[in-house]
Amino acid sequence: MIKAVLQTATFLGAISCFGLVNATETRTPQVPLPSVVDFTDGDGWGVGLGLGVEYETAYEGSDEFELEVDPAGGVQWRTGDHLFFWAGEAIGWRTLARDAWLIQASVGYEEGREEGDSEDGRLDGLGESSSGAAVLLEVRHALAENWRYFLDGRVSAGEIGTLGVFGAGTCLACQPDGTGWEIGAAATFHDGKLANRDFGVNTRQSIDSGLPETDVDSGYRSTGVNVNYRNYLNKNWQIFGEALYEVYGSDVSDSPISRNDYEAEIGVGFIYVF
Repeated sequence: MIKAVLQTATFLGAISCFGLVNATETRTPQVPLPSVVDFTDGDGWGVGLGLGVEYETAYEGSDEFELEVDPAGGVQWRTGDHLFFWAGEAIGWRTLARDAWLIQASVGYEEGREEGDSEDGRLDGLGESSSGAAVLLEVRHALAENWRYFLDGRVSAGEIGTLGVFGAGTCLACQPDGTGWEIGAAATFHDGKLANRDFGVNTRQSIDSGLPETDVDSGYRSTGVNVNYRNYLNKNWQIFGEALYEVYGSDVSDSPISRNDYEAEIGVGFIYVF
């Protein structure tokens, strides 16, 4: 996994140099951070369409990895300090306040785990975990000019439970057009409903799967590090990359569903910005 991260970073670095030479225009995003996707250039519409390839953990707690191709991009409309967006299974709004506070709210759909997610049959008898709509509220606060350092807090709540993420990040070699490298670290917390949806084993599941009945308490879930990269190759083509490494707390890693005490993913993709 570490080797794959280094190879991808080398590839993105080479593409970055090419892109800096060949980019012909500088866009003006709402916030100059690679992790905050913005296809607009001032007021008006912004549309981006593309594909991303991810190599990731098959399901949370799995020791199996899979390659997945997903659509990337979205449709956005910006007016002043407000931006409305639709991307994948989420629709939302974000706004910039006093140049140092970024507030975002969205509604999306969270898909559950299926028995077939494990090719080795390690989820047999557990059935499908619940899916449902979730509301996400995120607040970021800049600690330095141009968002060089920032704090980040997110809470997601819905039918499947509640997840809280609290962290900090820094933007390296970032440009005014929102390109560059961003590194962050965060701790996550979950309520009992979400904890048992992902890592618990109820009585029926225990009988069907042979796994011991397990109840996971609410509280600390994991600590992780994430990296985001974004760059324009020219006026319209954009390349992006992302990587995540997350270490579970003892309550999660002790679950019989957890075959690993960590989750990891790495991805790269291209987007055509209209």
